Amino acid sequence: MSNFPDGAIGKLRIAHVFRAPLGGLFRHVVDLAGEQTARGHDVGMFFDSGGLSSRVDVALSAIPGGLRLGVETARIRRDPGASDFVALARLGRWISAASPDVVHGHGSKGGALARLTRIAGYTPDAVRAYTPHGGSFNYRPGRAAHRLYMVVERLLAPVTDVFLFESAYIASRFDAEVGDETRLRRIVVNGLRASEFAPVAPNADAAEFVYVGELRAVKGVDVLLEAIARLGARTPAPRLVLVGSGPEKDRLTELARRLGVLDRVSFPGVMSFREAMALGRILVAPSRLESLPYVVLEAAASRVPIVATAVGGVPEIFGPFADRLGPCGDAADLAGRMANALDQSPAQRAAEAAELSRFVAGKFTIESMADGVLAGYRDALAPRRKCPLAAGAQPLQTRAEG
Repeated sequence: MSNFPDGAIGKLRIAHVFRAPLGGLFRHVVDLAGEQTARGHDVGMFFDSGGLSSRVDVALSAIPGGLRLGVETARIRRDPGASDFVALARLGRWISAASPDVVHGHGSKGGALARLTRIAGYTPDAVRAYTPHGGSFNYRPGRAAHRLYMVVERLLAPVTDVFLFESAYIASRFDAEVGDETRLRRIVVNGLRASEFAPVAPNADAAEFVYVGELRAVKGVDVLLEAIARLGARTPAPRLVLVGSGPEKDRLTELARRLGVLDRVSFPGVMSFREAMALGRILVAPSRLESLPYVVLEAAASRVPIVATAVGGVPEIFGPFADRLGPCGDAADLAGRMANALDQSPAQRAAEAAELSRFVAGKFTIESMADGVLAGYRDALAPRRKCPLAAGAQPLQTRAEG
């Protein structure tokens, strides 16, 4: 482990800990790790061995400079269980060998493991950072699981050096449920690369609507299918492409059959965002719960028209255009807003998409995301800086050069 002076910090050793290499959380960690390695820091990752795949290998191999602290895995299940003790021990051994300056936990399980290593005595002097990504705070209040996870969050707050909330919404949930406002915290929103602001043109035979994400209840896909059924009287009846995978695909397929819309709904599976966007003309994001969803950010950046619900951090993405959002769980309202989008002229849809894209471009960049996270590390490390900067050492970069 390094020592740090009062005025600046040099190259950091950063260990990212999370559960599944899937979805927006994995994308966030990969993007953040890429920015950190590009700025000269040494980075490694610890995650669920069950998530290993060629797709994950490709994503990790694209990180500039590679993961110099390496990659370690263990079986990490979504729900708490005995396997967590095995994962904790393996994580502890790995960070003891890697000697990181920062152990950054992502999501409820990754955040718990990262902070439990301090309690267990592994590299106790390393800073513990925590980004919830929704996680525990996306459970509905009052349920047994929610109560259990909030107890865990309250117990782990005292061993957290810095909270890095990805949205003001999650920060507000933390304040309401945990209530520890004395801890160091920053709101650091997810960010996109400049290349992601290129428009996506739909295919000539694109469906009217497209959904991208997990196929499960919290994402509101059942409500979307009911909304499509309500639009069946239009001529021609609109089509829907559901891009993604998940535990409820069979149930949703059966629901589409019962609603009489299965012939207008397709399930092409998992694909890249830009491939998915070419399959539809309007993105629908009908979620019941979200933190700060990448799919909405990406669609906004790509000037894709969006029909979405005002949940979680989605209003933060829309900013001054949040009045375009509607309530979750309301098929009639969703169908009405989808119909309104269809009734707009292509020029009007394009104009609204362009102004939202400009707003997102000014706030949600990968450079500002990395700056905010590194500044959070810096603030947490400040009390631990014990000796002057060594001759020739380079201070922390807060923005990529060049």
